[in-house]
Amino acid sequence: MHIPFTPNHVLLVSACYPPAAALLTAGPEYSPNSQELSRLTYYAANRPGKIGKLGAELEKRVRADCRKAVAGNTRARASLLITLAIVKAIATECRRDMAVISPALLASVNIALSTLSSDLEIAARAATVFTAWTTYTDGLIIGVDLKVTEDYMSCLKHFARLGHLDHKDRETRNRTRLVGLAALVGVVNSEALYHSTTYFQRQVSVIMQALLVPCLQVDVSVLDHELADIKEQPNSPILDEFRSRPTLERRAASIHIHIDGDQGPTSGEVANTALRATSSLLGHTNGNQASAVVKASIETLDESQGWEQVEHCRWLAEKAAEWTQYQYRYGIPTRLVECLAEGQDAPRPTSRQSTLAAMITTVFTSPTPLVNLSTSDIIASLISITLRRVTVSPDDSLLPALVECISSLGTHVYYADQIHDLAGELISRLLIVETSGVPGAGKASREHARTQAVRCLLAGLLGLIHAADLHDAGKDADDDKKLSTSPTLPPSSEQRTSHDSHIRPSRRTKVTPEVWQDTLSLICDREYAVRADYGRALVEYIENEIPKFSDTSDADGVRRPRPLADGPTQQSNTMKTMLYGDSTTRFLNALHAYLYVLATSSKLGLHGDSSTSSSSPERTSPANGDDSQGGDATSHESPPNDRRSANFPSRSRRTSLIARMLREAPSRIPLSTRVGADFSDFGNILAVMVAVHEQLPVRALLTGIPMLIALENASRVSGSPDASTAPVLRSIKELVARIWIVLGKVWQAPAVTELAQQALSALPTAAPLPSLPDWQFGTLQPPQQPVPFPADLQINSPLPDIDSEALLDALTACQSVQEATGLGQSDLLRRLNGHEWSADSAYKDSMETKTRFDSLSGDGLSPLIKVAPALMHAENLSMQSLARSGRAVGVTDLREALEGRSSMSNPNLAAGGRVPSISTLDHTSSVYPDQQYGLSKLVPTRSRPQQQQLRVKPRPGEVREVLNKLGIGRQNGNGNGAALKSSFPAIQKTTSRNAPAFTPPYTAS
Repeated sequence: MHIPFTPNHVLLVSACYPPAAALLTAGPEYSPNSQELSRLTYYAANRPGKIGKLGAELEKRVRADCRKAVAGNTRARASLLITLAIVKAIATECRRDMAVISPALLASVNIALSTLSSDLEIAARAATVFTAWTTYTDGLIIGVDLKVTEDYMSCLKHFARLGHLDHKDRETRNRTRLVGLAALVGVVNSEALYHSTTYFQRQVSVIMQALLVPCLQVDVSVLDHELADIKEQPNSPILDEFRSRPTLERRAASIHIHIDGDQGPTSGEVANTALRATSSLLGHTNGNQASAVVKASIETLDESQGWEQVEHCRWLAEKAAEWTQYQYRYGIPTRLVECLAEGQDAPRPTSRQSTLAAMITTVFTSPTPLVNLSTSDIIASLISITLRRVTVSPDDSLLPALVECISSLGTHVYYADQIHDLAGELISRLLIVETSGVPGAGKASREHARTQAVRCLLAGLLGLIHAADLHDAGKDADDDKKLSTSPTLPPSSEQRTSHDSHIRPSRRTKVTPEVWQDTLSLICDREYAVRADYGRALVEYIENEIPKFSDTSDADGVRRPRPLADGPTQQSNTMKTMLYGDSTTRFLNALHAYLYVLATSSKLGLHGDSSTSSSSPERTSPANGDDSQGGDATSHESPPNDRRSANFPSRSRRTSLIARMLREAPSRIPLSTRVGADFSDFGNILAVMVAVHEQLPVRALLTGIPMLIALENASRVSGSPDASTAPVLRSIKELVARIWIVLGKVWQAPAVTELAQQALSALPTAAPLPSLPDWQFGTLQPPQQPVPFPADLQINSPLPDIDSEALLDALTACQSVQEATGLGQSDLLRRLNGHEWSADSAYKDSMETKTRFDSLSGDGLSPLIKVAPALMHAENLSMQSLARSGRAVGVTDLREALEGRSSMSNPNLAAGGRVPSISTLDHTSSVYPDQQYGLSKLVPTRSRPQQQQLRVKPRPGEVREVLNKLGIGRQNGNGNGAALKSSFPAIQKTTSRNAPAFTPPYTAS
């Protein structure tokens, strides 16, 4: 009935409804009159000023219909459905003025869901209206209009509740969840979610609960199946890429409930919708927003007790990193590590912590690249968490998972020095723990905590390196596949293959011996569990990580000559570095010093109270009596949380402790003192020395033979040994004999092998030396227990000595040894004689040669720097420009002086000259000096003038002037031309007996 003076917009709205008597028969569509609805939308689109009034009228009708529908009025319910359809139609047609209709629209949806939340049909119609708004809004009104923002957040909560609603009837539950998730799909694809940074976290916290719960309630196999379906049939571009489309071209999705009578939706379909929404959400986020999503997900797992479902959590973490944009993926593992650190002080590990650690490992080991990931910060956090858990309990069950997290970082290698840097971080913390223990550990468990912390860091270090090798191997396999299938890339001899004849250089920088050398003291740790773990790690490092250059053996452990690779020049360069010290030689000197200490010393460890044996219940008193600095950690009376300066000792103090331990190593084992090593320690020493001689045969020959002879001399005693010393002496002799057998095999010296076999067979029969324990990379193994010396070994007569002189004569007479070292037998005998060798002198060689002979080791420093003061007469000349030069002194200058030169006189030798430009390409690598893998280093180049000058004849006396300025030859007695003394000692070389006497090529006047 027409009421006079009724506003036009009210008349237009009323005309859209069917007669009151026909409301009950308007179903199931419950749609307004199409013709009248067109008039209404045309009116609203052409009169934007009336949209506010239309919205107010529709909101009033929604309130009235909801109030009546709650009371059971079916006509009011039908009218409410029609009203919501009118609201959607106006929102769709008036999308340009969405901000005007937004208050009434969101209020209407909120009222409908608040009063009739159990009516699924009304919820579906409200979701359709809400999706239309999320499609066309620009999100600017969120956070500005508080009433609209409040209604919007209330709508989110209602749809999120529908998205994870539990119901006894499975079909009803799945239908309800689909309605709620369909509305949330519109939210995650809306500007309303991403525009306001203040409300993003609040919205995501509401949304993630509805998105994760359906995924946690199905099997992982179902998730894999639905994810494959999503990849095959991705979302519609209108929903998935709507943000790239203009607002006027977008289309809002229509949401309806499932048709009665058809087969109801399955849980897989619900999970499919949740996965689509989650992938779309993460695909639109930046770094901070992705971190907020992870935080909201963790809160959801806390509320739903989802941490028990480890496989689901790992699957979701991996997919979250995959779905996030390429440049923002680093936010996923970073936030997970932060959440793990939040509960590091818990007295007992929770399922939340263990699941978080498993999620972190899964993300790192997944093939998804994680660019911009700060690996140094990540590993520092993981190390801190590990040490903190050790402090809480040395036997904490979370420690193996943390070791796996640290190891998994090696899977992602993005720059050459990454693994080297991470290993350096681990080793630096390892050294602090080795010397000072774990700060904050209780007095009763302080030593146990130190041991467990060292084992955890060591296992993480080895796992990190191994994971990086697997990462390189995986990339190499992919590259080989691409090369083999690519028609445009012909086979080339320079392609990296996996065959033995072609060594494949790693994409990463190896952990250098200088870095690893600091850990060698762990082989003499006072706890056998640490010694056993480090022995395994040391063998792996020597076999797979240490730079070998041209000092390598074949796969069968035999070193054979390589005429193409070991030419005279290469052999000369190699022997120069081996004889006078490079990083690997220094490493082996220190290693043999520590091995000697382990085999002969009665006290192990850097502290003075080291036990005589890890298996012995008695402990000796401190050697120096200085409990405040170097004593036993368990003897301190300070409280557990006392943080003393001694917890972080200086490097010089640690070096002095090591030097003291090495100086106390006996040259002859006393009969009355039991050594600190166990029977299994000698098996570990054997494994390490075998690896050294097989992997680094030349360097091991020059550095290990003197130690081997000194070790055999230390086992020589007069008379019959007592019951406590006899097993030790026999183990040492068996160890020495077995190493000589390995030397005979490596150098193909049958005479050495025969003599060593005779010496071994002459020893009393006993159990063989134990082998190294098995190792599983990236995991924390149970602590190894020492194997005691055989108790049934009875030795009543003196042990036979090994004839080291005969073995040494047979080895030095071997042609392969002489060819590999470039030395004659007399030179080898003089160098390999171990009568003057000691652990202290070997350790000093590992330290002193680093400063004395770096210029000869290929570390990039030039010998020219030594004579630079005599060459630089001009002012303001840079020593660094000379230090980069790698050419020999005097060779080029003398040749130019004798034959004439193509330019002016050498400016280095002329007063007032200008220093030439030296190319820095000749600056050799500190990791791979000289030649490696058959690749020659770049030749030093000198800048040349643009116009080549003609060669001129040398002027009279120029040759003599060049030689005199270099300090070569006889000088005048007036003192003006004093001979230039080299700052490093001359290389001593034995002259052959038949070599002619040296005659100077000239005589200085």
